[in-house]
Amino acid sequence: MNSVKLREYLQKNIVIGDGAMATLLYQFGVPVGTCYEELNITHSALIRSVHESYIQAGAKLIETNTFRVNRDILSRFGLEQKVEEINLAAVKVAQEAIALAKSQTYIVGSIGSILAGRVKAKSLQPYRSFYEEQASALLKGGVDGIMLETFEDLEELLLALEVMRSLTDQPIFAHLATPQVGRTRDGYTVTKAFELLTKAGAEIVGLNCRLGPTEMLRTLEQAQVPEEAFLSIFPNAGRSGLVDGMLSFKSTPEYFAEYALHLREQGVRVIGGCCGTTPEHIRAISEALKGLSPVVRENPTLKDSEQTHVQPEVKDRGIVHNMAQTLIEVLPKPASQAAEQGTILDRVRKKPTVIVEFDPPKGLDTEPFFKGCQILSASGAAAITLADNSLANVRMSNLAIGALLKERYGIEPLIHVACRDRNLIGQQSHLMGLHALGIHQILVITGDPSRYGDLPGASSVFDANSFDLIRMTKQLNQGISFSGEVLNQSARFIVGTAFNPYVRNFDSAIKRLEKKIEAGADFVMTQPIYDVETLRVIYEGTKHLSIPIFIGIMPLTSQRNAEFLHNEVPGISLSEEALQRMRGLKGEMARQQGITMSKELLDKAIQYFNGIYLITPFNYYEMTAELTEYISKFS
Repeated sequence: MNSVKLREYLQKNIVIGDGAMATLLYQFGVPVGTCYEELNITHSALIRSVHESYIQAGAKLIETNTFRVNRDILSRFGLEQKVEEINLAAVKVAQEAIALAKSQTYIVGSIGSILAGRVKAKSLQPYRSFYEEQASALLKGGVDGIMLETFEDLEELLLALEVMRSLTDQPIFAHLATPQVGRTRDGYTVTKAFELLTKAGAEIVGLNCRLGPTEMLRTLEQAQVPEEAFLSIFPNAGRSGLVDGMLSFKSTPEYFAEYALHLREQGVRVIGGCCGTTPEHIRAISEALKGLSPVVRENPTLKDSEQTHVQPEVKDRGIVHNMAQTLIEVLPKPASQAAEQGTILDRVRKKPTVIVEFDPPKGLDTEPFFKGCQILSASGAAAITLADNSLANVRMSNLAIGALLKERYGIEPLIHVACRDRNLIGQQSHLMGLHALGIHQILVITGDPSRYGDLPGASSVFDANSFDLIRMTKQLNQGISFSGEVLNQSARFIVGTAFNPYVRNFDSAIKRLEKKIEAGADFVMTQPIYDVETLRVIYEGTKHLSIPIFIGIMPLTSQRNAEFLHNEVPGISLSEEALQRMRGLKGEMARQQGITMSKELLDKAIQYFNGIYLITPFNYYEMTAELTEYISKFS
């Protein structure tokens, strides 16, 4: 029993929270699809050991293993009659861990979103009884507070908060999980959400899950927090990815410790970790914050644009490419011109060739996108490559935007085709549609799982993997459908594949690439590269291959951007030199440095490869246009 109540302790102290439960259990070998919360009953010693490890790492606050213990979710496992039993067992296990550790540690009852990213029902009121049933059991067990966490929709969180306040006067944490920096899924700014949550009775407001330390810090820098509310932040360990077939998170404990200090400067009072974090992350946070007092938050003065736009308009950005003024009114090229210049395979066999990735718009306004594409094409891009809802975040259909790009402006698109979103029926139909539109250059990729995008309730299909889809696409080139039916003509697809050199076993990655070539891949596009040594390694590892390699290069835009890519994004690693050169830089100065570094890398890349794949960061197409023009001197 704690001699000081949690509410009182928060007044004068920074509280270290615990880290992930489910992803840690996954690392221990508990398979995906298991009801992790049932382990409170069936394998209580395992759950207790996780709690103990976090307490020993320095956690002053632990959450019960009850994130999904409500009647709605337990019904999927046939456990809907065990809501109270599992919740009570979870509290008991946490209490036992604290007793064994002989620690003055607080327990908060974890209650997660029932909606959990799914399409919202007409009314959320039926959820009220589910929340009441779970919270009543947790309070009966003797928790020190309630943690409402991972709510993407403010409306649902407010409903849950209303139920909690009717049951207890204990401290309540109200945590949003924003799918993007600064906004909830239902469109509220974080500033407005924190205001409404505080008025509704939440004493601690904050963020958990979905985002890593960098993006949560950016969110706080763009938000105002009510003076009477405490701030609580539990980031993911960066973005998730598959490494050697296992779900993995990239951020290191050292990186978390560094950002814990930044979060403290923002007035954060409770700091822990969410998906991918481990006791080592919590120990690093605890050691970094040891002996430090809380900082009184100073809210930023917000501009209107920070409340209405996640990103500034392109015209407000600092760098203006030296061609931009003359190319804004670029006239559409005849549709036949791109075709006369040949495919990217025809070009890259003769001279240095650039393809530029420029993401389709997130909204419905296409004018800035097409303006950027015209500038990129006029700068010398052989094709504009369009991602297929990359990172599982919804954007405009790349098929539709690619068709308009080709028809209106004569610019050749290179369409990404992800395995994630369409079953085999949809995939063949999609490819047949591309053929009908005269779009023949594609990149086949696996695609990021839906659960990590902005609609986590969406299904990930994965009827086929990338090997299968490459093979079946080339089958269409033989005039045979996926089902073996003879088509009335043959398709003409040129199929690319992706390559990530930043893996533990490079030789295995090369063998995997060789199998993709055997399946029919015609060219390769790599993840972005940031150092000459990696270029050399890729060249040595792929020089025996018969197909062109397009080396990925994405210019850096700031120190924070560099740190984010290196520490939070799977498949991207920066050299220490690159990180040092971006140190302390932001704004136009940082972007100019990013261009300079990219040009230096291009000078070396062209010595090894004819193919260059430029990736446009944050829609700064002026940057990739300048780099595209720079490469033309090698032609």
